[in-house]
Amino acid sequence: MVLVAVFGAALLVAVLLSGLAARTVLSTSLLFLLGGALVSDGFLGLIHTSPDSEIVSVTADLALFAVLFTDGMHVSFAKLRANWRNPARALGLGMPLACVGMALITHYLVGLDWTTSFLVGAVLAPTDPVFASAIVGRKEVPARLRELLNVESGINDGLALPVVLILIAAAGPTSAHAEASFGKIALELGLGLAFGVLLPLLVNGLVRFRLLGAEPKLQPLLPLTTGVILYAACHLTHANPYLAAFSAGAVLAAVSPESRKAFEPLGESLAEIAKFAALLVFGALLTPQLFGDLSVGGYVAVLLAIVLVRPGSLLLSLWGTRIDRKQKLVAASSRELRHDHDGPEGAEVTVRHAAGWKHESAGPAPRQGSGRVRTASVPSTL
Repeated sequence: MVLVAVFGAALLVAVLLSGLAARTVLSTSLLFLLGGALVSDGFLGLIHTSPDSEIVSVTADLALFAVLFTDGMHVSFAKLRANWRNPARALGLGMPLACVGMALITHYLVGLDWTTSFLVGAVLAPTDPVFASAIVGRKEVPARLRELLNVESGINDGLALPVVLILIAAAGPTSAHAEASFGKIALELGLGLAFGVLLPLLVNGLVRFRLLGAEPKLQPLLPLTTGVILYAACHLTHANPYLAAFSAGAVLAAVSPESRKAFEPLGESLAEIAKFAALLVFGALLTPQLFGDLSVGGYVAVLLAIVLVRPGSLLLSLWGTRIDRKQKLVAASSRELRHDHDGPEGAEVTVRHAAGWKHESAGPAPRQGSGRVRTASVPSTL
């Protein structure tokens, strides 16, 4: 109950400071990380949590599913068709450049093998649309820049997820086991994509029957029930729940915009709560020893990732476009700010990796460097 009490207190403070956080660079996510760290074994010792604890995998699993489901709803196929060039450069060139850049500095400065280094790069390269929404909603921001940030931040999670899972399989204990897991992961990704596409279509078809239909005040629950059924179906069949969540959100937004609009306030709130819970548990894993284990080269790698690799990759991807220099700099800097607010995407993957990536569809645990992956990823995620 100590963890519940700390979560309630941190949630209250976060809500009270949310207005200030929206106008400044203050991150409410940091409150939950600090709250979890404060009561952990490394400080007050009120709770005892390890990467193998069930609460770690459960909260990370739920939060990542919820975040990806709501992220998918930010995907607008109409906007993507009309304004695809700049977001395509940011996604097709900027995100791979960030992944490669982080892999290089992680390999040479931290000493991880190439496969694990690229895994760290793939985990930390994509960003989240939560902070981007604060920019996209401002009328003083040029429309071209808003469209770029909105599309790029909305779909990068879905693009990076298969790469992360494949790299986890490649980092398995033996090459034969890794080869076998590639087919398993491909099957699970395919099932997840199929569930994510078909279930929203089925629900949307049922709603269109003459005798069926949701009452207006209950309409926000329709996407929620879709997500709950999807989550259970994926875990029962070992389909990948994360790709299913993202694709379901995108399909739901495309076939039923009214449902997306009705669900958006509730969905964002639920995703925030799940995200904050995961961050609190993640914070409980943070101990002085964890940061003490990181070498000087590791801290240099973190600094380079923050000030050079992430913003630089986006600047390079936008080279030669019609976006002026000032807007490019804003986009690059906002990308790093969005990473600071990205919630559990990087943190959860790091925690799940540290716990051996227990989910059935995730493949085997990496063969080496799990502790160094934590120490390399955690400060950069923070």
